[in-house]
Amino acid sequence: MSSHRYAGKILNINPSHRKALVRNLLTSLIEHERIQTTDVRCKMLKREFDRLVTLGKKGTVAARRQALKKVFKRSAVQKLFDELTPRYVDRPGGYSRIFKLGQRKGDGAHVSIIALIGSEGPVAKVAEKTEGTGDAE
Repeated sequence: MSSHRYAGKILNINPSHRKALVRNLLTSLIEHERIQTTDVRCKMLKREFDRLVTLGKKGTVAARRQALKKVFKRSAVQKLFDELTPRYVDRPGGYSRIFKLGQRKGDGAHVSIIALIGSEGPVAKVAEKTEGTGDAE
């Protein structure tokens, strides 16, 4: 099987499950402004979230409808357009940051935290811990 025409990770799950997973992760990231998941999912989520913020910068009704295709909750889209996007008006890209945490105990999967730039709180503590060890991205 060729890798042409595939624009992202397959994650060893079927396409409908993968789409639902991405939508759930995007919704959670917008609502909580930081989530903890595996490295591969964080990288995939960062790409999708950056596209949503770019849609939010347009601010049109059509852009809101496109965002509703990617996110499960209307309240999350409203927060994206009304609260989050104004933070990034002057920023050309890179709206989220990934902090690597190490391996999960149960299955050894590499775990990371993805957090929005400009959101304060527990992420700053994680950043301080990881900067000293060289694990931060």
